[in-house]
Amino acid sequence: MFDLILRNACLVDETVIDIALKDGKIAALGEVTGEAKEERQLNGEYYVSAGWIDSHVHCYQKSPIYHDEPDSIGINTGVTTVVDAGSTGADDIDEFYEITRKARTDVYALLNISRVGLIAQNELSDMANIDKAAVSGAIKRHPGFIVGIKARMSSSVVGANGIKPLESAKEIQRENGELPLMVHIGNNPPDLDEIADLLTSGDIITHCYNGKPNRILTPGGELRASISNAIARGVRLDVGHGSASFSFDVAKVAISQGILPHTISSDIYCRNRINGPVHSLGAVMSKFLSIGMSMPQVIDCVTEQAADGLRLANKGRLSVGLDGDLTIFALRQQPTVFTDSELQTLTGEQLLVALAAVRAGKWFTTEQGKEEHAFDL
Repeated sequence: MFDLILRNACLVDETVIDIALKDGKIAALGEVTGEAKEERQLNGEYYVSAGWIDSHVHCYQKSPIYHDEPDSIGINTGVTTVVDAGSTGADDIDEFYEITRKARTDVYALLNISRVGLIAQNELSDMANIDKAAVSGAIKRHPGFIVGIKARMSSSVVGANGIKPLESAKEIQRENGELPLMVHIGNNPPDLDEIADLLTSGDIITHCYNGKPNRILTPGGELRASISNAIARGVRLDVGHGSASFSFDVAKVAISQGILPHTISSDIYCRNRINGPVHSLGAVMSKFLSIGMSMPQVIDCVTEQAADGLRLANKGRLSVGLDGDLTIFALRQQPTVFTDSELQTLTGEQLLVALAAVRAGKWFTTEQGKEEHAFDL
């Protein structure tokens, strides 16, 4: 007997299938026969994808700068997996790990190369904070939880150190099994060309569509040669919307040239969740529909691509044996005014609304789903 069967679930390619789950895993796909402890009839009316993964969030509740509750930005909004991007360093990763064990959302971490994490905006202005032994010790203590490392490479963070913290990050990466490295880009120095030239296959540039002078586009609107070369080497582009790092103008020009993100992430925490402009991963995804990406492209950026980028081998796909994580959502045709990080607005015609999620085989109705009484049985 299965634990849960979703009947007549509509996939993003518009095919309709049954999805069965057992012991927290996907157990069967297609026309499923047999009984289950629980069944949900979707009648082909609701879309289902692999569980949405937000690969750049901030959910360490004790951070003095960027903090939130994992479930407030995760399962309550249809996101089954979140990856905290550098809120904690070696000094506080143990406490963060223990806190996350209580969450219904699956939580992972990118370890800040500064051992003090985000206790201030300038964590890499003192090179003494980059303690390679402490980083290695933390990674060894939490294999599977720490899925990569994070370096914030903007002037307010690195101070007078320029490119040196990134050089240290690459050394740490080489010494610790070539874990994925996510690099935050913002105001210079260091210059983006200098940053890009150090990056190698699998590294991730987050805030890729920021509107600051140190952005991926030249003043003429062309992709910088250094970024083009980095992408050719296998460097990945991540959105990381956030409060100050996403520009409609930059994204529209880039996407019109075929410079698409590998992953769409929110950089969400309590303030930009409640007050905007982020609100939720679904809201960020909807902005990319308005810019011109298709729904399958957008969903791919928060499922398969997100899982591949952070080596989450059991997630991101609808495949028997993988984690039983699903997002159930609707695509609404309704005019919606979206706002970017520069307070520019764009009116879109489509809105992705997450109504429920399945995490490790267990059904959760989202806050939006509860408001709409979408799955009252």
